[in-house]
Amino acid sequence: MARSEKIRLGDLMILQKFISQEQLQFALDQQKRNGRKLGRVLIDNAFVTEEQVAETLAKQIPAPYINLKYYNLNPELMRLLPESQARRFRAIVLEVRGDVLLVGMSDPTDLFAFDAVSRIVKRDIDIAVVTESQLTEVINRAYRRTDEISGLARELSEDLGDAYIDFGKLTDNVGTEEAPVVKLLQSVFDDATQIRASDIHIEPQEKKLIIRFRIDGVLHLQTEADSKIAPALVLRLKLMSGLDISEKRLPQDGRFHVRVREQNVDVRIATCPTHYGEAVVMRLLRQEHGMVTLEQLGMPTDMLVRFREIIHRNSGMVLVTGPTGSGKTTTLYAALAEINTIEQKIITVEDPIEYRLVGINQVQVNEKIDLTFSRVLRSVLRQDPDVILVGEMRDAETAQIGLRAAMTGHLVFSTLHTRDAASTLFRLVDMGTPRFMVASSVQAVIAQRLLRRVCESCGESYLPTTQEIRWLEVENVLPTQWGGLKHGRGCSHCNGTGYRGRVGVYEMLEMNQAITKAAAHDSVTDFMRIAHQQLHGKTLLSRALAQMVQGFTTVAEVMRISNQVED
Repeated sequence: MARSEKIRLGDLMILQKFISQEQLQFALDQQKRNGRKLGRVLIDNAFVTEEQVAETLAKQIPAPYINLKYYNLNPELMRLLPESQARRFRAIVLEVRGDVLLVGMSDPTDLFAFDAVSRIVKRDIDIAVVTESQLTEVINRAYRRTDEISGLARELSEDLGDAYIDFGKLTDNVGTEEAPVVKLLQSVFDDATQIRASDIHIEPQEKKLIIRFRIDGVLHLQTEADSKIAPALVLRLKLMSGLDISEKRLPQDGRFHVRVREQNVDVRIATCPTHYGEAVVMRLLRQEHGMVTLEQLGMPTDMLVRFREIIHRNSGMVLVTGPTGSGKTTTLYAALAEINTIEQKIITVEDPIEYRLVGINQVQVNEKIDLTFSRVLRSVLRQDPDVILVGEMRDAETAQIGLRAAMTGHLVFSTLHTRDAASTLFRLVDMGTPRFMVASSVQAVIAQRLLRRVCESCGESYLPTTQEIRWLEVENVLPTQWGGLKHGRGCSHCNGTGYRGRVGVYEMLEMNQAITKAAAHDSVTDFMRIAHQQLHGKTLLSRALAQMVQGFTTVAEVMRISNQVED
């Protein structure tokens, strides 16, 4: 293998027409000043991509170039190289080829790293070229803490023994960094962050403690441990979130902040007494991800244009509906971020506050001191707001105050738990809100769901099953449209699930004159007829079917959505 200084990377990239002679000279001048590798300088100046540099190096060595995004990794094989060494030498073990290991390296010209990796794995190695960003992502994902968490759970169980837990002594010791319970929780949060989990569930059973992660809306088992460590974990979490450690009979809610893998994470915690002890659910809100914009929500263009026009009005109510975890709060905050200007006074009333926006006054509801939605909302109206966000319409009093505010010159955003957009107005009436008030105040209702996306790395063409074919026929999806159907076979990138990430599907019912007139009168039939006419071809199910035939999601996912929105 040649040393890096003998590889004329710049000349090769000019031959492949990736860069010009002027760009090469500019990069060489910078390289002389900062001493960085030429490939990195070219990338930092946006002259080339990481992939172009890696492909060029691969041709020169010569060695294969591997796009890790589409490579199915073997986690057990990767662990032949410890995580610390993989990060230090920027290398991962990819596969076994007889007596030789194929190792991916982001800098294949680093002879010191080549020799060190060969000594560590105690095998001869061949090199494949990979990009540094993909390598880092793979290392973060592949070196999960599952084994470490199980080991720490066993260690904690042994430390506690069979005796009754002395909470006083445990409280005195939890501050030490070496305490097994602290190390266990650190590992759990670290693993959850690596695999993009949105929630952590800690659930005591009769003979074991179960820890599960929710990933893309679906729960996955993380580990099982001895049930006797559950009280110690719950105690530590209560201390971190400032909850009452002596109260184990009533549910409690709180929050705390952690720093995990250079990410700031807000954690919402809810405890609940169960037959075998207190269960804990933690929602993880990552601040580094930033606020989602309206464009990033994935709304269809025609709907986005109308929604933008509505949220820039001076008054009226905009409702977002859907089950828990369907992204309602994300949609509302994207709207608030859009209209958040120095001229607008925006106040939110929430339980809990999930995101923090600069320039917005956010109020946390506290039922313990009778600081309810309705009470806060009355006070908020005396603060001269232009825009109000009410976290959820939980009762008739809150709904009526919000609707009156919308009638008297305020723009009000809120959420409801309903099946679809058309049924939302009837839900408000059922809560005891006068029909005329609903009809005259509501400007638009958005219903939404989140569909799991087919993993890009392992997605492949798919033929539907007999049951799915029958369902497709009922939904009038013709066999000529089946060519784009896909599913994920499962790989290391998606933890074997076949899905990675989620995409939103939306429907919006806009209150025009005909719908408002029908809503104001006691005529459910007329209202539903007019609503269905407006939503024809633009319902949640039709939007989901469009995602399916384009291969973004699976038939199974759309069938799940259809069960939620159809009678």
